[in-house]
Amino acid sequence: MVAHPDAATEILNNHDILGAVINCIGEENMAVAKQAIKSLSKLSHSKPGLDMLFQSDLLKVMKDVMATSDVVRYRIYELVVEISSVSPISLGYCAKSGFISQLIGELTGGDVLIRATAIEMVTTLAQSQHGRQYLAQQGIMDKFSNMIKGAETDPFSSLYLPGLVKFFGNLAIMDSPQQVCETYPAFQNKVFEMALDPDAAMIGVALDTLGLLGTTVEGKQVLQKAGEKFKAVLTRMSQLACAGATELRVRSLDAISQLLTLQPEEQTEDLLALTESWFHLLSNQPMDMIRNISTQPFPELHCGALQIFTAIATQLWGQKLMISTPSFMEFVLDRSMGLTKDAKDAKFELVGSLVGSSTAADVLGSQYYIRLKTYLREGPYYVTAVATVATERAE
Repeated sequence: MVAHPDAATEILNNHDILGAVINCIGEENMAVAKQAIKSLSKLSHSKPGLDMLFQSDLLKVMKDVMATSDVVRYRIYELVVEISSVSPISLGYCAKSGFISQLIGELTGGDVLIRATAIEMVTTLAQSQHGRQYLAQQGIMDKFSNMIKGAETDPFSSLYLPGLVKFFGNLAIMDSPQQVCETYPAFQNKVFEMALDPDAAMIGVALDTLGLLGTTVEGKQVLQKAGEKFKAVLTRMSQLACAGATELRVRSLDAISQLLTLQPEEQTEDLLALTESWFHLLSNQPMDMIRNISTQPFPELHCGALQIFTAIATQLWGQKLMISTPSFMEFVLDRSMGLTKDAKDAKFELVGSLVGSSTAADVLGSQYYIRLKTYLREGPYYVTAVATVATERAE
């Protein structure tokens, strides 16, 4: 109802209903609390809604509910962060109420789990540009960078380090990978360190972050600048893709495909040389290595490996490798491998990338190019009709 302007006005005039909804945030049943947060968040999209929540005695009701427990306190933070993300004005209301400075205070609290949750909340706040500006003014980025440096001596750092790395990873993608990595070198060093860590939780976050950085040209260049450090990480990613736990194998394949992907307009000579050199760092025989992974009986590994082939399929050096690797084009055109819907879709995407490339017809030759176009025209789920029935009848 609060999404309807007329209903919202009625509800804003009814103090008891609003008080009851705020109290519902403290309910044991999480589904009830979620609905309450959702309703109040929608109400705060208007100035009268913000005034009612933050400039009337309902503010005290929120603070009273907040004092119920750690869990409920974080639900109020969740509401405040949601409201703050809408606009600089709504952030101003939340900051003035004291909620945000209280949340920031939790970042250095004694309870490590509470600290980890607070980092997650602040990461959500950083999704909006005005949120990032506010956090920068409050010195949060520097504080987080120092927390990464101080993690060496903290035995509990593994509980909150992944959150800090995710924070900077998101920051890099939204602002500038180069700027973030140069301003906060502790972040980049920690990502490389975590990728080589024996702890699976650390490795997973590092892989996701490297993949995220690798989605942009600037991110690729930052990683390339790291030289030998990044080469060691790439080798580790390749090892994990071949022999890690299944979940880490999938995340490695995903990160590698993001690192190797170049949009058509990004394919300059330098960047093509960069992705080609990274591909060859994966193994002595990277084509065979990825193809071997794709033939294993795990659909998610099959799709992850095909994704890497799709990444290099639009690049000239990738197409040359494909045509010079024995039986590789037969492998691409073979519909009998990968029988799940996801696998068929992944193969179809690979074929589409090859057909859509301006150089494919010349590099692959007309015979393969025509077969690929036929595959594309028939669609991902085409099944060749089997003629056995007709033969039996004839007999």
